[in-house]
Parts: sequence; structure tokens; C-alpha cells
Amino acid sequence: MTDMQQRRSRRVQLAVPGSSEKMLSKAAQSDADHVFLDLEDAVAPKEKVAARDKIVNALNTLDWTGKVRCVRINDLGTQWAYEDVIAIMEGAHRNLDTIMLPKARSASDVQFVATLLHQIELKLGVERKIGIEVLIEEVEGMMNVEEIAFSTPRLEAMIFGVGDYSASQGIDPAILSGTSGYPGDPWHYGRWKIAIAARAAGVDAIDGPFPDFRNIELFETQCREGLQLGFSGKWAIHPAQIAPALRVYTPDQKTVDRARRMVKLYEEAYEQGLGAVSMDGEMVDAATVRMVQEILRRADAAGM
Repeated sequence: MTDMQQRRSRRVQLAVPGSSEKMLSKAAQSDADHVFLDLEDAVAPKEKVAARDKIVNALNTLDWTGKVRCVRINDLGTQWAYEDVIAIMEGAHRNLDTIMLPKARSASDVQFVATLLHQIELKLGVERKIGIEVLIEEVEGMMNVEEIAFSTPRLEAMIFGVGDYSASQGIDPAILSGTSGYPGDPWHYGRWKIAIAARAAGVDAIDGPFPDFRNIELFETQCREGLQLGFSGKWAIHPAQIAPALRVYTPDQKTVDRARRMVKLYEEAYEQGLGAVSMDGEMVDAATVRMVQEILRRADAAGM
């Protein structure tokens, strides 16, 4: 289980191609609280090695204040993955927070990356541990999501990679356009399963990307649905998606103030030997306080 002090703000995870210096610079200036610099899908095979140097330079020279700094490596089935970790760690470990592993299929996949990180940290004399985030985007990963969630203390987040997962399961691409006639959300089971496993392990669950970045209304609806299921944030493939994700996943100040007042009143009542107290005509007990703790956790992560 991840140490709760390692919980970071991931209200929106902005994807940025590691091969584009211009986009890397713009990402650093964005309002996203998490940015992952991509070496995988967003980078052509012939650009992957050169992109490592661009990412290292961006991490070391750009101002990433207020952001979780993450690098998505290539998946373990490729020839690039292990050298991705080595190059990024040796070049920019002081300015890196997490490594994102795509297409995790089992706990051993995550443990391989954790072991590699450990070896590099020993070599470099690094005391600050680098965290791991994993993408659940293969059917094997979905089957093994519980063991993945508890695979290593370094694990900080699990992200639902809806596109690749749909391909892995052989889902009709028409569903992606919303015109298939399928009743309800075809990925609801996957979302529930990831959210439950993440919550049990004490790590963040992040909802996957929404491809039509021009449809902000539907994107925001998906954010609200993810929040209701227990997700901590949403993936953004375009800067236009940052603001709506932040809007949904940031609790409003009035709600936060009320939650803090509720907790304080209950703690005072508890010290007096009472099991419940009334606030604004509503009974507040241990269960009520437990329900608002998530609001306060999100508020604390957002610096409210």
C-alpha cells in the first residue's frame, strides 16, 4: 500500500509528446497539476531514442512548479522500455516524480520496473524514491488488476486506458463514436473494477482519455461520472480539456469549509464522549465524517 503522504494531486493528467520541444514547453506553462511526457504512442519509432534527450532537457530546464512530473515509457514488450527508464532516471531523476508503465498485464510487470528503479537509485545514491503509475489497457491487466494494485509500495496510481483496452477486448469501434446503440457505458465494469482495486490499495484511480477534445460538454460529463465512481482525476489529451477536469475534480470552497466544520464538531463531540452531534439540522456521526474525508483529501491535494 502506498504511503498516504505520497498521494499527489492528479485532477487532470495532461499527455504531451516527448518528441515535441514546443509542446513540452507549453505543457510546463499549463494549469494541469499532472503532466506526463510521453515516449510511447505519441512518439514515432524513429524518434523514440532522440525523444529521451528532449524529455530530460525539458525536466531539467523548464519550470514545472505545482505539477507532478511523469514520464510514460514504452511497454515492456518493446526494445525501448528498459533504456527509457535508465536514460530518464540517470538524466533527470532530481526533477522526476513518477514513471508511467503502459500495458501492465501483471504484478510482475510493475515489479520489474520497481526493481530497475531501485537498482538505478542505488547506483546514483538517490534517497528520494520515484513512484510508479500503471495503465490498465489490456484484458490480462484487467483480470489481474487487484494483484497489480498491491504489486509494489512504489505504485501511486492506476489509469484506465480505454482505447487500447477496447482493442484488446475486441470491442466494436462504433462504440467509441457513441452511435453503436449499446445501452449505457460499455466501460462501466472496467471503471468500477479499477476504482475498487485502487481504493483498496490506497492509490489513485484515474479515468482514461476522451478522444473528441472539441466536445467539452461530454468530456465534463465523463469527469463527473468518474468522480461519482471514486476516481481522483481524468486524462487530458488536449489543453482544452484541462479546465473542465479541474472544475469537476476540485471541490468548491463552500463544500470544503462545511466538511472541515463537520469534522471539527464531531471531534469535539467525541472528546466529550458523544457519538453524534447535530449540525445545521443534520446528524453527524462517524460514518458521516468518513464520507466527507474524500472531499478533504482532494482539497488538501489541491492546496485548498
